Amino acid sequence: MKSVSIIGGGLAGSEAAWQIAQRGFRVTLYEMRPQTCSSVHRTDYLGELVCSNSLRGAELDTAPGLLKEELRRCSSLIMHCADLHRVGAGNALAVDREMFAAEITLSLENHPNIKIVRAEMDSIPDEGLCIIATGPLTSKKMEKKIKELTGSEYLYFYDAAAPIVEADSIDYDKCFWASRYDKGEADYLNCPMNKEEYDSFYKSLIEAEVVPVEEFEKEIFFEGCMPVEVMASRGKQTLLFGPLKPVGLIDPRTGKQAYAVLQLRKDNKEGTLFNLVGFQSRMKWGEQQKVFRLIPALAHAEFSRYGIMHRNTFIFSPDLLEPTGMFKRDKRIFFAGQITGVEGYIESTAGGLVAGINAAQILAGKKPVIFPRETALGSLMRYITEFPGRNFQPMNINFGIIPPWEERIRNKKEKNKLISARALRSLEVFLGKEE
Repeated sequence: MKSVSIIGGGLAGSEAAWQIAQRGFRVTLYEMRPQTCSSVHRTDYLGELVCSNSLRGAELDTAPGLLKEELRRCSSLIMHCADLHRVGAGNALAVDREMFAAEITLSLENHPNIKIVRAEMDSIPDEGLCIIATGPLTSKKMEKKIKELTGSEYLYFYDAAAPIVEADSIDYDKCFWASRYDKGEADYLNCPMNKEEYDSFYKSLIEAEVVPVEEFEKEIFFEGCMPVEVMASRGKQTLLFGPLKPVGLIDPRTGKQAYAVLQLRKDNKEGTLFNLVGFQSRMKWGEQQKVFRLIPALAHAEFSRYGIMHRNTFIFSPDLLEPTGMFKRDKRIFFAGQITGVEGYIESTAGGLVAGINAAQILAGKKPVIFPRETALGSLMRYITEFPGRNFQPMNINFGIIPPWEERIRNKKEKNKLISARALRSLEVFLGKEE
């Protein structure tokens, strides 16, 4: 039976394996853990989430919500597992990270067409179809091989993960449950600060010692995952318009809006762990404890994970890839996931889905398919493969890269819903399921 090799068992590799196997073809999925570990993974599970446990907006008036719905309609394994293990997060989709990854792993291990090999790959197969989904934390050995294959220099940026605190160490007398503007369920635990408390916190934050980058590398941060101390360095008010934005959050104890508010989100279904929303950090661990405990509700917080810093790597996809995920210089090779220049969990999943479907198309003797331009899937793949100029940077899905609505509509949410409806109609036609 025809088969495909997939290098990398993250979200993209896992989704690609599922799409191919479900179409009746065999897959060998190579994952280096646990034999070789990365700097940020904590388990041996496939599809492990290493930063936030949120897959972002769930509503169809948001681009992430649209992309997730498109993935569902394409029978995405990752979305199936996410929906099974959802935890409260207001209008966002967040998951119990361990149960989510365990579900992905079990699904792939039990599929008769999938063979999982736990070993680090140090070469790219010379024959047969291959999907490279090694992610932003590609091992040094594979990084060398990919550089040889592409013949191009890598671009890179630094990414940071937010800390997680234990629920029973939070001072609940100094925080309150609410969602911004009371929208949706009250799924966020809000930690207010007055001006004096914020001033003390800010001073400590900008003076904190950070983990240094390698001397030979410049500091390049992705704007969508900016370390909190880097945001703070841009000005004292910056955090008040970012992760500490108090707007729409009324403290029931005072009946007023606080000066600054940090939101905490459940990191597991049991609610024993909370993620500091938007507080990615590269501070040294001792400094993180000192700084974050200046937030009154976290004065005695116990950290189950500190913020961590790691190097993310991606290829220059506009020169190298087709919108199908296929490598232009060798048609038997595909790239998928964050290594292609998409940013985010669902975006990585989308790349894996596209590469998996198209690898299966080739094995079936058919042509690769390009998703419609009106869809989030199609727009995302075109962004990374058709970006003009040389300043290509990682991108989350957003309505800015999806074709705009033809008529002028002032209400942004209504306009976004119309764009989403158009995308889903186009996808249904594409999938041959027009109602």
